[in-house]
Amino acid sequence: MVAALLMLFSRISKSFEMILLGRFLYGYNVGLGLSVHLMYLGESSPKKFRGFLTLTSSIFIGFGKVTGQIIGIKEMMGTEDMWPYLLAVSGIPAILQFAMLLFFPEAPRYLYIDKGDTEGCKKALQWLWQEEDLKQELDDMEQERLSSQGEKAKTVKDVLTSRCVRWQLLTLAIPCAGIQFCGINALYFYAFDIFRQSGVPEGQMHYLAIGIGATELIAITLCSFLIDRAGRKKLMGYGYLLMGITMSLLTAMLSIKDLNSWIPYVNIALIFCVICIYGLGPSGVSMALPADLFLQAWRPSAYVISGTVNWLSMFLVGMLFGYVVDGLGQYCFLIFVAYCIFSAGFMIYFVPETKGKTMLEIMEEFNKINYKNGGNDTERTDITLATKL
Repeated sequence: MVAALLMLFSRISKSFEMILLGRFLYGYNVGLGLSVHLMYLGESSPKKFRGFLTLTSSIFIGFGKVTGQIIGIKEMMGTEDMWPYLLAVSGIPAILQFAMLLFFPEAPRYLYIDKGDTEGCKKALQWLWQEEDLKQELDDMEQERLSSQGEKAKTVKDVLTSRCVRWQLLTLAIPCAGIQFCGINALYFYAFDIFRQSGVPEGQMHYLAIGIGATELIAITLCSFLIDRAGRKKLMGYGYLLMGITMSLLTAMLSIKDLNSWIPYVNIALIFCVICIYGLGPSGVSMALPADLFLQAWRPSAYVISGTVNWLSMFLVGMLFGYVVDGLGQYCFLIFVAYCIFSAGFMIYFVPETKGKTMLEIMEEFNKINYKNGGNDTERTDITLATKL
């Protein structure tokens, strides 16, 4: 809300510093708020809806993109007079969220496992789900609490160095980096060049951009209905594989774009295909991973790592992509194709499915990989004994 006020009054004050500070505060809020929001959803969701509810964050990110693209066109707020108001629009959802969150309870898993507040947890569950039969979820939380009894909250260093979460960490880091390194931002960048080659008038470009944003939103919405049926592993693994294949085809078509007048239109279709595949798999599913892969004591630090990897990857792509395009042209996509194929192979062949499993069941699946050749390990033994209790 402070950032929105800074944007709103920056032109009156003739201060570009206010814009920079407002942008910094917006970025701070997104970086912190997204991780905390995802953690709250993961700790408040019933097992059968955990994937769907966590994915709603991706849906509203997509909705935010489309909304920004729509109100940013010159017929609405994309004008010389309206730009301070356009930059301040983000303050409106911030006000709504600030007012509504006052009425929300604390996350049930946090209350039950971290605070030991059984009654507070039951009240929170009843308020959130409007259900009376909570035995199954409470039993699941009780098992998780017993498994982590006596454990303190883990630090980022613990997550990075502990053998018992090694494969969970890899399963988290590779897809989170893949959100940026799969080439989706490069595709958005290149899309306008392809539109121009196809003869799209300059004034109509923004409408095609809205179409791309709407395609991503629709695909992510479809993903939310598929995630608890198809599973995370299939959606991400085969999503990355199809993205790699489609971008390989796009690279080949860009290389021969001058041979025929219809080829640029094929390239436009391929762009929409990649966006659709991205929304159906990698974009949405990666948001649900920390809630699925880590127990309560590890989860906050896992979200820190997830957010850091995501934003650092975005920074690297933003800083380096211009030089890559200058050097490689349309062949820049081959770098992203390689990462997509690598991510697909990792997800399909090395990562167990988490669909419909409790936190402890997921942990046991990963323990089989973490300690495959480890013999007797103290850390593993402690966890296994606690799980059996």
